[in-house]
Amino acid sequence: MKIVIDEKIPFIRGPFERWADVVYAPGRSIDARMVADADALIVRTRTKCNRDLLEGSRVRIVASATIGFDHLDTAWMEQAGIRWANAPGCNSGSVMQYITSLLLLLARKHSLDLSSLTLGIAGVGNVGSKVARAAQALGMRVLLNDPPRQRQQEGSELHSEAGRDGTQFHPLRKLLTDCDIITLHVPLNREGEDRTFHLLGEHNIPVMKPGAILINSSRGEVVDNTALRDTLHRG
Repeated sequence: MKIVIDEKIPFIRGPFERWADVVYAPGRSIDARMVADADALIVRTRTKCNRDLLEGSRVRIVASATIGFDHLDTAWMEQAGIRWANAPGCNSGSVMQYITSLLLLLARKHSLDLSSLTLGIAGVGNVGSKVARAAQALGMRVLLNDPPRQRQQEGSELHSEAGRDGTQFHPLRKLLTDCDIITLHVPLNREGEDRTFHLLGEHNIPVMKPGAILINSSRGEVVDNTALRDTLHRG
């Protein structure tokens, strides 16, 4: 068996050598020629795993050491009989620590009393739920937005009171108008009911509170950077 692995994945060297021939390479340099005789790939977001890379290869499984998987053409891979896997929650603790440290830094830099501020969290999954608990520990009021989780919760409540977890969700617009700080923790979905591509753009960025702070530690395309730039230029 041959495995091609992104060389920048931490602690990846060693475990697979007993079982396979392993090739380590920079993620951006992994190409069709390199994977043609590979059975498996272990990648990060730098490697676009799609038909151009995989068609005609021996690859039967692609694993990404990341939460997000928009760099994987999952529909094509499933059609081609190639299994795939990602690592949801793998860095959730680290992101929570990053956001917490950033909140404390902002508080010190701008003389903010966090306990008097409202934090809006868009995306309340592995990461956002931990950020919510950290913010509450800092004394902040927290507003949550997560349409898929809201639908799931409402559906479970229809069938069983045991499904009720007490979480209250709010429309994204309420977060934009009411929150002093907004932090985004959503996947990048380009299509569908829960599309998050340009979740924030010219249609809603201008309604944010004056002086509000926006944090985006999810995919960059979740925010329309042109609209954000124009809003910043307008003050």
